[in-house]
Amino acid sequence: MTQPHAVVTGGGRNIGQAIALRLQADGYRVIVLDREVPEAESLRADAVQLDLSDAKATAEVCADLAARLPVTCLVNNVGIVAPALFDAVQLDDFDRLMHLNVRPALICAKAFVPVMRREGQGRIVMNTSRVTLGKEARTIYSATKGALQSMARTWALELGPQNITVNCVAPGPIATTAFWQNNPPESESFQKLRATIPLGRMGTPEDVANAVAFFCDPRAGFVTGQTLFVCGGVTVG
Repeated sequence: MTQPHAVVTGGGRNIGQAIALRLQADGYRVIVLDREVPEAESLRADAVQLDLSDAKATAEVCADLAARLPVTCLVNNVGIVAPALFDAVQLDDFDRLMHLNVRPALICAKAFVPVMRREGQGRIVMNTSRVTLGKEARTIYSATKGALQSMARTWALELGPQNITVNCVAPGPIATTAFWQNNPPESESFQKLRATIPLGRMGTPEDVANAVAFFCDPRAGFVTGQTLFVCGGVTVG
């Protein structure tokens, strides 16, 4: 039986690395696309150092991988946050976040969907966020994640007949490097947030990876166009 292949964007650390390691444990050969070398040694051999905001370089790398490897799983995980209340939102950040959070998802899909069609199956998972339901100081970030969810629903309709499922995992709040940068443990904002989590704890990157792994599992073939919130219950009500 041929080993399945997966591509994970932004898989060098935090949630992306947890996803890559989980898929690796599930039997995938995982190719991480990231600007930095993965922290996990087991991911380094197949990793490609790449600035995913560079459209030309991203398209070239994906075309090369698609020509060589039977990639049937794509996890569009890469993303950055530019927190700002409305009056402080910068237009330059709009292009910066759209070009990293959204555009690579389309470039990668354009490269790997033809491979999935040839293989007769495929899984695409978008890592979005609970901020699509609304959160202060997330004007541009929420727009990028909302765009991914909308694209996923459209692709689910168009690609379903080719046995390619497209779903989203929407995390939050998850204990990552970016989270702690924006929400220091001693800050009042973090204390208030923690009090709103019904499960009483922060989520972990592994919690998100488990949800992604479900959508990537061959046995999840009748689930498409969905968004699963991995949020400890924050979005309930």
